[in-house]
Amino acid sequence: MKTQDTLFLIGLIVLSALTSFLFIFYGMSIIMADIESRGVMIFAYVTTAYGLANIAILSVAWGSRDAWSTVASKFIAMCYLGIFIMDMLNAEMKSPLGAVGILVLVLVLWANYFAVKKVVERG
Repeated sequence: MKTQDTLFLIGLIVLSALTSFLFIFYGMSIIMADIESRGVMIFAYVTTAYGLANIAILSVAWGSRDAWSTVASKFIAMCYLGIFIMDMLNAEMKSPLGAVGILVLVLVLWANYFAVKKVVERG
């Protein structure tokens, strides 16, 4: 593996781990805020679970290089994206900024999936 490829892989792993910890932090901050709304609490638990699952899948991919890791990463990313979009539609997405939020989330989820894929394919 070339030095450039190694640095790119390490950068992807760090980016994926950082975004996963941000998901966990965001979800836990909502949970600790004692919000009464049941829908918000469910969303917070799902967000925290996505962050934890992505870290776990990245760790498994690093240790085993099994191809199912990429499928699992894609599956949880698509499920989380679906939940996020449904939550945005439920809140009636009052501004165009909601669409930008969805696009940013898609980029982050794709980066996490791409990191797992590259870890599995490393040579």
